[in-house]
Amino acid sequence: MPASDVPDGPAGREAAAVPPLAGPAGADGGPGRWRTEPPWLRRVVLWVALAAATYQAAAWAFTHLRSFLGLVFLAWMFSISIEPGVHLLTRRGMRRGAATGLVMLGVVLLGVGLVAAFGTLLVDQLAGLVTSLPEVVTNAVDGANRTFGTRLEPDDVVDSLRLTPARIQQVVQELTPGVLGIVTSVIGAVFQTFTFLLFAFYMSAQAPALRDTVSRRFPPRQQQVIATVWDIAVEKTGGYVFSRLLLALLSAFVTAVFLLVLGVPYWAPLALWTGLVSQFIPTVGTYLAIGLPAVVALAGQPADALWVVVFGVVYQQVENYLIGPTITARTVHIHPAVALGSVIVGVSLFGPMGALVAIPVVAAIQAVMETYGRRYELVADGVPAARGPAARRRWWAAPRRPR
Repeated sequence: MPASDVPDGPAGREAAAVPPLAGPAGADGGPGRWRTEPPWLRRVVLWVALAAATYQAAAWAFTHLRSFLGLVFLAWMFSISIEPGVHLLTRRGMRRGAATGLVMLGVVLLGVGLVAAFGTLLVDQLAGLVTSLPEVVTNAVDGANRTFGTRLEPDDVVDSLRLTPARIQQVVQELTPGVLGIVTSVIGAVFQTFTFLLFAFYMSAQAPALRDTVSRRFPPRQQQVIATVWDIAVEKTGGYVFSRLLLALLSAFVTAVFLLVLGVPYWAPLALWTGLVSQFIPTVGTYLAIGLPAVVALAGQPADALWVVVFGVVYQQVENYLIGPTITARTVHIHPAVALGSVIVGVSLFGPMGALVAIPVVAAIQAVMETYGRRYELVADGVPAARGPAARRRWWAAPRRPR
């Protein structure tokens, strides 16, 4: 209050002694600006900063532990893939640890036997295929020109694919390192294999104990649900991976026999390519798988390429209608569009590792949804849905699944 407005006498002295009130927040930058801020503002700022710091720490840890986490996840996939064999042995009275060790020993011996029998042949043919890629493409383009009357230039096609001799030599040198590189690679491969087998053994042998440990973190009413979801995910996902591997081995064997009889060069790596790609890349995997053997066959005889394509189409139909339903009868059926979308998302997020594990993860999620999800009877067109107390009584009388 200005001094000219203060009245004289005792009332004026009391009015002059009262301190002035603080102005509105932000009016003059004084201390009163803090009085109008909401009390939760500082807590919100603190939680936002904490969340940002946690996200940055998690991203940094995931970036540096990505290979290790991928190895652990593959070990879990392997452990649930051998679950049918382990379960069969445990039902016959064998302890779970011994059953897991016996099944893993059989798988390792089978892998070592296949490598000893076909490893040298596979490596030699693969190296020959990589070295002769420019010649294969040139012969394939010449055959296409003669057959279809086109005028493609083989050199232009080779250059557009970057299959020049210098590039091929660089790739071969990268694939065949020196002595120190070979020793380092062998030591790293042995360490990763040992780590992989160790994690896979404990994940399979201690699977019931791990499930019980997770269930104890939940109230008793939800423990049965957790156990059921766990068992369904392991059974369906393991069955899906096992069936895909079995179909891949069968496809590779049949393709190898056909290419060998037909006289197509490099039949071993081409058969392995066909088996893996056709089973683990949905929808378009079959066409990608049979395309490479057809191109290699076209470089030799155009008629052989036609026979390769016919074989691929016929075998795919036999597998879809006769072999596949028998092997995958107890596993999860995934729609091709969902499978293709899951692979694309997996590649976008985690690279090649994501493409490998995307479909099994979707299979587990779909199995759980099919078990605990609700489905209702489809109402016909033109027929109104039932209403009233009778319909409500039928709804309440329907058995309810646990959530």
